Amino acid sequence: MSIRIGQGVDIHRVSDDPSRAMVLGGVRFDGPGLAGHSDADAVAHAVTDALLAAAGLGDIGQQFPDTDPSLEGADSMGLLERAVAMLHDAGWAAVNVDCTVVADAPKIAPCRDEMQAGLTRVVGAPVTVKGRRTEGVGSLGAGEAVVALAVALVETR
Repeated sequence: MSIRIGQGVDIHRVSDDPSRAMVLGGVRFDGPGLAGHSDADAVAHAVTDALLAAAGLGDIGQQFPDTDPSLEGADSMGLLERAVAMLHDAGWAAVNVDCTVVADAPKIAPCRDEMQAGLTRVVGAPVTVKGRRTEGVGSLGAGEAVVALAVALVETR
């Protein structure tokens, strides 16, 4: 058996568009949404990036570029599903993924189980999610952005 580890990081600023929904890990949260070409789901993006990196398949920007008009407003969980298919096609399968969301808002804990269940279903392996507060430090603490970090372990199929 061969195993590999990949790391993913994503950051999106908070949008000034009041009609934009906040989506993290495929779950809608109250509050202003994040700006981005797709639905700006930083959690799904970080998980996607970690899985692609672990399998040596580049990164989310290479596979799903924000210059592609067909991806405008895309559902990031759908992009994650496509990345998992690419992973399988390359002979890899996820073992597990861990993701940390860094932001003072929204609170992750109330929706953690729902996020983990949806991500686990798409990835086909356990995905854990946790939140970390910034204690008001910097632009993240000012509520200007959300960052997600993920690490993925994959093995040969």
